[in-house]
Amino acid sequence: MHDMDHRLLSALRGCGRDPRVAAAARALSWTGEHGAVWLAAGLVGAAADRERRGAWLRGTALTAAAHLASMGVKRVVRRPRPGHVEPLVRTASRHSFPSSHATSAAAAVVAYGALFPGGARLLRPVAAAMCVSRLVAGVHYPSDVAAGAALGALTARLGARWMTRPMDAGGPGR
Repeated sequence: MHDMDHRLLSALRGCGRDPRVAAAARALSWTGEHGAVWLAAGLVGAAADRERRGAWLRGTALTAAAHLASMGVKRVVRRPRPGHVEPLVRTASRHSFPSSHATSAAAAVVAYGALFPGGARLLRPVAAAMCVSRLVAGVHYPSDVAAGAALGALTARLGARWMTRPMDAGGPGR
């Protein structure tokens, strides 16, 4: 597994030699930092979709919770970032496992994808690009990204019933 992780990362990091690919990887890395783009999307959904505002806000909370969970796992596992490739971006921490960008992206796909027609189908390619950008940027191994995506999807799936539960007009939690 270790050798495959290194080989795949090296191959994908090589794609970053193209200035357009490198710029896209940097932009995705920047917008995904701390789950920002996904949290903003949830807040925009809550503002725009009054009928399901509570579901959007709970989906945003699930996305944030997934991101926080990934940060906790990083502190426990403490896997160093790849050292055999030159990174395209700076990172918030020295630890690589799991990818928090992948975690928040997958959580957002699961949480927000259920809230509008074709949502998951529209969000999946953006989330996939976010995940691949971490490899092109040279800051994660493929197993970091896979584990992060699994953690995010699992977190959002576990909270799906809470997210979509109907709320009465005057009930708590609104």
